Amino acid sequence: MSFFKSLILAILATIFLTYVFGVGMLEVINLNVMIDGEVIEPLKAIGVSALVVMLLVIIALAIVLSVFGSLIFISLILLGSIAMVAIGVFWPIVLIALVIWLFSRNKNTKQYA
Repeated sequence: MSFFKSLILAILATIFLTYVFGVGMLEVINLNVMIDGEVIEPLKAIGVSALVVMLLVIIALAIVLSVFGSLIFISLILLGSIAMVAIGVFWPIVLIALVIWLFSRNKNTKQYA
């Protein structure tokens, strides 16, 4: 499953669970959310809180992915540069070893038809 498909499914599951458990908890504990002296509908109160929580989760996910993504990118660049330097310095030795291996390998393999 791709990352964005998983992210969308996680967001939809969060909205659904927040709605189901939120409406149930508001009815069980008989809680009324009020703004400016007016009672807000339970669905609207839960929807606003769910959107705020989802926004915070997406921001945290972006921060985590950018930090770890940059660390992984930097480590791959370092490993690649070390590999290129090693090949650049030791290419004559690698070439001679490859030539020796090609000429000295066993050519008496039986081939079955």
